[in-house]
Amino acid sequence: MTAHEVTTSLEWSPGKVTRLEKAQAVKPMVADTRMLLGLYGVPQDDPRYEELLTLTRQARQRGWWNSYKDVLGDSYVEFEAGAEKIHAYELSVIPGLLQTPAYAAAVNRGRLIRDPEENERLVQLRMERQRILAHQDPPYLWVVIDEAAILRPFGTLDDRQEQLRRLIDTELLDHVTVQILPLQVGPHPGLAGSFVILDFPEGDPSLVYTETQHLSVYLEERGELQRYSMLFQHLSATALSPDESNAYLARTLASLK
Repeated sequence: MTAHEVTTSLEWSPGKVTRLEKAQAVKPMVADTRMLLGLYGVPQDDPRYEELLTLTRQARQRGWWNSYKDVLGDSYVEFEAGAEKIHAYELSVIPGLLQTPAYAAAVNRGRLIRDPEENERLVQLRMERQRILAHQDPPYLWVVIDEAAILRPFGTLDDRQEQLRRLIDTELLDHVTVQILPLQVGPHPGLAGSFVILDFPEGDPSLVYTETQHLSVYLEERGELQRYSMLFQHLSATALSPDESNAYLARTLASLK
């Protein structure tokens, strides 16, 4: 198969296969290797199959998520760990990278995860994901959060205060920007749902990630990337500025008694 035939079959951007074959992808994706092996007809019981997946994980040097296979639903964590920039809009919940353990556990219970052990594993995974923000070379994270996510009650008063402080404390981080989209703006384009735009280093193509209750969607087409990029810019321009957002969060925290 030619590189063009492979990219067409997998609906990848032109040049991605060439970059992988020339070792120009600094953080190759395990999901990409798995897709290539499937396309090339390598059976999963072939010893080379797992060998190549293992090599891919080792090449990334951040394959910690492999120990969470029991609760990982898709490849999003791998993509997130390799991103250089993350732009996220959240309609109903606080972004996972900024959640406290108590909030994450409450969200899991709200999604009808009743098994305490599974809930705990998911919370651990969420906290492990957040370590990328403390790396020596962290990704730039910019989030726009609908006010509804801030106002929705959960847990104890202490839990809610802790979560608000977590958001307020991001003001001290140069690589994190938080904006709140107030309810008073009325209907807006973001009501269609949450999404994340992931930009990667070394020329790897960007991705848009969206999800529903049972489906995860990855978009890579140029038109889709442009559409979501413009949507994020619109939502950011409509939201409170970072300083205004931090002041809003501080007022909300002060009002909790």
